[in-house]
Amino acid sequence: MSAIIVGVLALQGAFYEHLQLLKKAAATLEQSKSIPASQWEFIEVRTKEQLDRCEGLILPGGESTTISLVAASSNLLEPLRDFVKLDRKPVWGTCAGLILLAESANRTKKGGQELIGGLDVRVNRNHFGRQTESFQAPLELPFLESLGSSSQDTSPFTGVFIRAPVVEKILPNQEGVQTEEEKREETVVAPSREAKDQVAKEAMEDHVEVLAKLPGRAARLATAGVDIPAEQETGDIIAVRQGNVFGTSFHPELTDDARIHAWWLLQIQEAVNRRRDAKGLPLR
Repeated sequence: MSAIIVGVLALQGAFYEHLQLLKKAAATLEQSKSIPASQWEFIEVRTKEQLDRCEGLILPGGESTTISLVAASSNLLEPLRDFVKLDRKPVWGTCAGLILLAESANRTKKGGQELIGGLDVRVNRNHFGRQTESFQAPLELPFLESLGSSSQDTSPFTGVFIRAPVVEKILPNQEGVQTEEEKREETVVAPSREAKDQVAKEAMEDHVEVLAKLPGRAARLATAGVDIPAEQETGDIIAVRQGNVFGTSFHPELTDDARIHAWWLLQIQEAVNRRRDAKGLPLR
């Protein structure tokens, strides 16, 4: 049986680091869950032909505007939208990748940044400030508990935040483009797409699941004399999932911790099995 091919978009940003952690995650799953590492093939994606081979895809951290412009000039932007929104195959975006997967992004001028979409959220770019204001923080990620015996490490995950965005608002799920978001100034909205078949539709969700928040923002900024509205005491949203589409504000690829990558490979395996089951093929 052929390997499950997982791609990392390699137009700009930290794609090499993702590839290394995917290999480490595959080795972890082989040891803990007896999933052969040979089940996986990890590739760099720069062309539509390479994208067409993939069952899952990572959009890495980097410069979201640059990635968008290079994808457009490489005739890859529309195939990426088809992959995410028509086929609804598993996609994970980190930092810049999260921005690209949002249905709406602010702090950008219209025409200056194109989005892929897939997550019904509005993202606030560079929420934490300039690169000199980057930081690390220990994160509690309850979704990693589903790894079970595949990870003996129960310590907090080190979140690396570099000019990081956050999910500013969960948007209502609707058919077509987010028309209310289009009315906002300095906001760009992703074009709409319709899932191409029943399998793709079943991989979609009509709601966004918040997987992680960054707590204590008000406490951190209090010493700087910054006023924080009371509702923000609940923390900034830094990880979300909607069906097969997953996004994180931070950079797991800039650590040596492969837990999120291992968790995500299991999500891809489940998605592949759903597709194979729908076609009456043997499961992985």
